[in-house]
Amino acid sequence: MDWIMVIFVGYLIGCFHGSQVAGFLKKTDLKESGVKNAGASNATIVLGWKYGVLVALIDIGKGILSVLLIRLLFSNVESHEIFLSLLFVNAVSVIIGHIFPFHMQFRGGKGTATIVGVLIVLDWRIALISISLLLIVTFATDYLVIGVSVMYASFFILTLVFSYPVIPLICVAGIWMISTIKHIENYARLRKQEETRLSSLLNKKKAS
Repeated sequence: MDWIMVIFVGYLIGCFHGSQVAGFLKKTDLKESGVKNAGASNATIVLGWKYGVLVALIDIGKGILSVLLIRLLFSNVESHEIFLSLLFVNAVSVIIGHIFPFHMQFRGGKGTATIVGVLIVLDWRIALISISLLLIVTFATDYLVIGVSVMYASFFILTLVFSYPVIPLICVAGIWMISTIKHIENYARLRKQEETRLSSLLNKKKAS
């Protein structure tokens, strides 16, 4: 029952979308506008950077909330390996909820902001290194998708370096694979030099 609750809680929290909040405020369906994605980057493209930040903060926040809630509820679990596994299974569940929300016909975002949130609560060491690499690579290349790819790779490598159990490793490998599949369209646009650059997002002035 514990595992079912961990998955259920994570998925439901993940289904709460920052893009829907921004869309409600601006009377805009982000799934039908811009690059047709329910994430912070598309919110920035369509609505401006202020709404992009709003969406990002909400999606990061739900990742923090979900894993923190499980961390508090299961803090008395005797097996440290099981405790870590519960946290990582919940992290995967909240990301899957974000990517495949039941109330949006299973067409959500790509999970970048949400994984930043879960990283913060899972392990501050991995969070510090992976999020730093995300920012450094994104600003260096001017493409968010490259930074995201490096962040996922570092997340997996660091779970190995810090000797995490098998279940957390499988969880990280799983969400890395899902993220890669979800970003295939970004890689295709990148090859065609049609992918939106970070600099163009930062210069977006449409905030009202």
